[in-house]
Amino acid sequence: MPTSGRELNGVALSATLHCLTGCAIGEILGMVIGTALGFSDLGTIALAVALAFFFGYLLTSLPLLRAGLALGVVIPIALASDTLSIAVMEVVDNAIMVAVPGAMESGVGDVLFWGALSFALVVAGLVAYPVNRWLIARGKGHAAVHATGIHGGPSPRVVGTIAIAAFVFGVAVLGTELLGEDEPAHGDDAPHAALTQGTDR
Repeated sequence: MPTSGRELNGVALSATLHCLTGCAIGEILGMVIGTALGFSDLGTIALAVALAFFFGYLLTSLPLLRAGLALGVVIPIALASDTLSIAVMEVVDNAIMVAVPGAMESGVGDVLFWGALSFALVVAGLVAYPVNRWLIARGKGHAAVHATGIHGGPSPRVVGTIAIAAFVFGVAVLGTELLGEDEPAHGDDAPHAALTQGTDR
């Protein structure tokens, strides 16, 4: 495994995108299910985190299992490879969802929900990247998977393209929401105008 330079950056980016894929699947399912069923914010977050870990470990484990490795061998590799990365992503992602006004309360049919979630997932991946790089440089984290020589999962190029599109979408939605809050509604001027006219009389 590389310990510095572009090769390390490439491996860390690939590992982060791989981990982000599992996190995104679990997080989206958890948020959709929790929001649709009317769970509390805490209940929705708990479900999303649990599913993110599940799918994150699953995407790492499936190629290893298909290659013939025993489950008892695969589980420690998946745990060592993804646990810290997923944990970082989940903390950042859910913190952003809670911080964005109305994001957790909006429904799955609301653009704000998808915009905030898209933005949160990509930012979480960006924060997790240096963590993965640091681990791999020390022979830890995703280095455990690379040591097996078995690779699988979606193409990092495809995932990266989707992540860029999701980030642009999220920024656009949140930017629109922010600008919308700063602009006073036209109806708000009516009571003030009426009061002014009454005073003039």
